[in-house]
Amino acid sequence: GERMKDIPFFPTEYGVASLGLQEIPYRKEAYIQILQAEQENIPLLLEECGGFCKACGAEKIYWSGGTGDRESALRLLRMTGTAWVDPSKLEQLFPVTNETVTQWREIYNRRMAHVPQSRTLSFVHEKEILESGGAYFVHHSGTLLGIGWLEGSSLLAIASVQPGAGECVAHTLMSLAEGEQLSLEVLSCNQKAISLYERLGFLVTGMVREWYEWPEK
Repeated sequence: GERMKDIPFFPTEYGVASLGLQEIPYRKEAYIQILQAEQENIPLLLEECGGFCKACGAEKIYWSGGTGDRESALRLLRMTGTAWVDPSKLEQLFPVTNETVTQWREIYNRRMAHVPQSRTLSFVHEKEILESGGAYFVHHSGTLLGIGWLEGSSLLAIASVQPGAGECVAHTLMSLAEGEQLSLEVLSCNQKAISLYERLGFLVTGMVREWYEWPEK
């Protein structure tokens, strides 16, 4: 797909929004973040932004920054917990290198493909992945179990490639930060991931953002 740039400021006569267009080539998704608008102008602002996103190829459009249909809201939650290690689930960690970063990125994209609003990592993100120093493969006796990404105190990703390997991948990654407070973000609809994080002792400590679908179904 051809890379599209986000538009940080999209001014209209009804208000200002920021448009997230980078996922259109990959997932046909666009995101509208309302920055400034009177409540009564929000529908008109969304109409204008949504029309632009559709013209760019978006088939699914989410918006945030106002109040929409609470029933269908996608909530981006923050979960916090202390890194700990179950020795029986500790496997081998291999840092991502120049030679393996493309493979790591492809696994990440494949595992995140069905998670709404997850970021697709393109070739241009490989430098960021390498420079973060926190991207790893997790192996058991030469068999790839999954990948993880830990940057500072943020757990950016845990993805298993073997059924049921999520906890092994998580404990192995957490061995890098044992005893430290970690936080992560997860969508309220991603129940599988939330269950895994709860088993690891993470608790929901806040809501980062509420996303609504436009137009409302």
